[in-house]
Amino acid sequence: MSSVRRRTVLAAAAAASALAGLPTAASAAPSTPTAVTPRALPGGGDLGPNVIVFDPSTAGIQAKLDQIFAQQETAQFGTGRYAFFFKPGTYSGLNAQLGFYTSIAGLGLSPDDTTINGDVTVDAGWFNGNATQNFWRSAENLALVPVSGTNRWAVAQAAPFRRMHVRGNLNLAPNGYGWASGGYIADSRIDGQVQPYSQQQWYTRDSVIGSWLNGVWNMVFSGVQGAPAQGFPNPVYTTLATTPVSREKPFLYLNGTEYRVFLPEKRTNASGVTWGNGTPRGTSLSLSQFYVAKPGVTAATLNQALTQGLHLLLTPGIYHLDQPIQVNRANTVVLGLGYATLVPDNGVTALKTADVDGVRLAGFLIDAGTVNSNTLLEVGPSGTTTDHSANPTTVQDVFVRIGGAGAGKATTSMVINNRHTIVDHTWLWRADHGTGIGWDTNRADYGLVVNGADVLTTGLFVEHFNKYDVQWNGERGRTIFFQNEKAYDAPNQAAIQNGSIKGYAAYKVGANVTVHEGWGLGSYCYYNVDPTIVQHNGFSAPTRSGVKFHDLLVVSLGGQGQYEHVINETGAATSGTSTIPSTVVSYP
Repeated sequence: MSSVRRRTVLAAAAAASALAGLPTAASAAPSTPTAVTPRALPGGGDLGPNVIVFDPSTAGIQAKLDQIFAQQETAQFGTGRYAFFFKPGTYSGLNAQLGFYTSIAGLGLSPDDTTINGDVTVDAGWFNGNATQNFWRSAENLALVPVSGTNRWAVAQAAPFRRMHVRGNLNLAPNGYGWASGGYIADSRIDGQVQPYSQQQWYTRDSVIGSWLNGVWNMVFSGVQGAPAQGFPNPVYTTLATTPVSREKPFLYLNGTEYRVFLPEKRTNASGVTWGNGTPRGTSLSLSQFYVAKPGVTAATLNQALTQGLHLLLTPGIYHLDQPIQVNRANTVVLGLGYATLVPDNGVTALKTADVDGVRLAGFLIDAGTVNSNTLLEVGPSGTTTDHSANPTTVQDVFVRIGGAGAGKATTSMVINNRHTIVDHTWLWRADHGTGIGWDTNRADYGLVVNGADVLTTGLFVEHFNKYDVQWNGERGRTIFFQNEKAYDAPNQAAIQNGSIKGYAAYKVGANVTVHEGWGLGSYCYYNVDPTIVQHNGFSAPTRSGVKFHDLLVVSLGGQGQYEHVINETGAATSGTSTIPSTVVSYP
């Protein structure tokens, strides 16, 4: 970790000169020290040692890729964080294997500006062919020409595949077709076939595909040209022709020799990719408008940069915070590279935004600290009702972890108060393995709490919380795709009892909500500490005409615990030890 970069200050003036010509010094007014003022922080600068940039003439690219992969392949809870960037051009003979906390991206405005004749590979050899723990890695803004005609991307949660062009097929399963539990694709073009094979669930948004091979439990598409037809529950496809509102994630690119950050514009009723027909629509910011943060910087300095009017670019590494990062200015961008990780110390909240338009939060991980935080991320203050429909806040590839890398606690992971916020791909995870885990050791009652109206979530993954994984109180909320596992480690039925109800629903819509809608939502249980635990339902909502759900499922994994119903009192109980979903196509 680099040395601490602290706020620097101007020295205060200590004395004033006596006025010339006065008869005695005693008649002069006493001097007053000037105020201590922080020196302005610079924008721009280098991206640090863990951002590794290649161009087509760079020697030893494969060796560098292999070196980082060897370090990161099994480092599930390690401290290494890396981002590979490829300048526009053509690269041949590469196989970029991605381990934990590793991102790869092109630096063009379009994926087709940067072509790799080769592969970007995620496989599960490190875990005996089981891909269910291939978390925290990403690929963005590249064109791939796979050597065999098929690129392998066998990932689980928190592993986005964005703005990619695969000139061939895309295989989402590990070698040997072992277990797999992902995943997310957006703004991508797959010329050939997407082949999930053993993938349990997947969400694809605003993309173009040649075809889609199969599905296991829950495959959801919105705005995907070439998607299979609606078929749930057999086949397991939930297909929406468009995505109601979307705005793609900001990304770093090169304009000549200048680094800039592109900000894609908002789309409504979107379908297909944002690139490929001329310059993408949106605006861009020079890197000089960003404070380029390095690990070790203080929260006070990050907040000083924001107060100055700078945006934040978080280079790869771990950032300890003794106060919240406070985003108060409209249209502020906070962009992380290489899974930059925020750790709130002493029970603080990692990041808060004000009730302003157009904030973009993207590409970072929040790791709960050892002292309980009431919240880890707050979008907007409590009680706000401001209309942000023209320019919403977006939260994209922002992930939360409680435990796993060590004991961590947080009452609520993410709270959305601002209206019209779009949460586009998140994984909120109370860890079920690693270190510092246990029913009370990494206590975390709630994953996502939505209080704001008109909030949209696309690609929502929330797992293992002690109470409600999702609590939705705001009006007119919408969710397209939800994946959940209830907490494995509940010690007994009494520990999860919710008054007279057996267990807390995975997704709870508040009793006063009159309008809400969800598509393609799944909850799974695996109560391995006490397999006799019964969960009353996966989903709970008021029964009224404006509250609608489409394509719901609950699954008992190997009979370790059971669901009595899918939603409220509707839907059959799960069936013994058979890992077969119980489904509801439409509710009410």
